[in-house]
Amino acid sequence: MSAPKVEEIEVLACKVPTDAPESDGTLEWDSTTMVLVEAHGGGEKGLGYTYGDVSVGRFITSKLAGVAEGSDALSPPAVWARMQAAIRNAGRPGVGAMAVSAVDVALWDLKAKLLGVPLADALPRFHERVPVYGSGGFTSYSLKRLQEQLGGWVAEGIPRVKMKVGREPERDRERVRAAREAVGEDVELMVDANGAYKRKQALYWAEAFARESRITYLEEPVSSEDREGLRMLRDRGPGGVAIAAGEYEWTLAQLFDLAGCVDILQADVTRCGGITNLLRVDGICRGHQIPFSAHCAPAISAHACCAMESLLHLEYFHDHVRVERLLFEGTLTPEDGRLRPDPDRSGLGLELKRSEAERYAA
Repeated sequence: MSAPKVEEIEVLACKVPTDAPESDGTLEWDSTTMVLVEAHGGGEKGLGYTYGDVSVGRFITSKLAGVAEGSDALSPPAVWARMQAAIRNAGRPGVGAMAVSAVDVALWDLKAKLLGVPLADALPRFHERVPVYGSGGFTSYSLKRLQEQLGGWVAEGIPRVKMKVGREPERDRERVRAAREAVGEDVELMVDANGAYKRKQALYWAEAFARESRITYLEEPVSSEDREGLRMLRDRGPGGVAIAAGEYEWTLAQLFDLAGCVDILQADVTRCGGITNLLRVDGICRGHQIPFSAHCAPAISAHACCAMESLLHLEYFHDHVRVERLLFEGTLTPEDGRLRPDPDRSGLGLELKRSEAERYAA
């Protein structure tokens, strides 16, 4: 019996306004764009997506759809390799990596649906559930809104939360103290500077936040491109504060290099090459003996992270949770601070709300 083939790749981009103006240490935005991919084959339909510009969708149509169509629907890694070859001259990092990621996820979702099992079970599952942390706390928020959001996650049973810092360093001390007051003494408080600080400035604030508000995690205190700075902060920063980075890395080589500079390695399944490549990041973490933390896209990451032995936690990011709930049926809700893939739904367990997707079509 011949293996089912990928018959068609469809692409749709959706631009969803944020529920309020948002900013972090280095960027401001008022909308989130999701580029969706549907892979048809064998009477089933696989769903994948990434968060990026609408140009990612055009890249998929131009460079990748023809590679995936006609391929073996049960062999996503083989298609992944051919997609990498196809975009060699067009550009693999950035838009190219996000495009490959979205198609790869759709192919894995299709495979799991053809097998009739949840995607987590189509992978080499290691975990049944994955711990999450509530993530948001934007620098554009008032203190009241900051406290309401972080405190709300704690009330829902999530024992760790993360907020943004770095846009106005002179306000960070007050904001982080307010966050600690809102979440109580027993909740893990994490901060993310998105590369806003310089090296010694980052060291100063790491020490201040640890001393005054007992933070345990500082993400991208300096730009991820500053490998020497990250190593300095990892080695000289306060005990009990883990330095993390990796969300902006596009390749395994970049992630391998970064792993030698941080306490916790991050990667984003919708940026680093999809599920095929994310699974390889587990080997990098295990080889360096450091834990892994997944960046965003919880509807996909919840399944993919079940296969990662080195997993520490998954980012339950406000924007992505909101967009995924708006556009999909079947999204997961944390229970006791963890996400558990639904054993009764095949693939990612998601169903596109087509009318909503068309409403926000970019």
